[in-house]
Amino acid sequence: MAHVKIYSSDYCPYCHRAKALLRAHGVTEWEEICVDGQPQVREAMARLVGRTSVPQIFIDGRHIGGCDDLYALDARGALKSLLGGG
Repeated sequence: MAHVKIYSSDYCPYCHRAKALLRAHGVTEWEEICVDGQPQVREAMARLVGRTSVPQIFIDGRHIGGCDDLYALDARGALKSLLGGG
């Protein structure tokens, strides 16, 4: 299974949706970096990806983007292969 890393917020519905989609694909573990109350972590994320919104998702070190980007990958049938499922 691929290594998934997610910058997220506990209060973000898009973060919850993204994690639900990952679970639906059998991903039960990921590295999660919560930005809540940590402006320096959000700033570091923004420098890394050029965005300040969460979630920001990486699969095997490749920046996927946010929740909508993850769902778009799934709609194209590309998410499964990125996660190592074929």
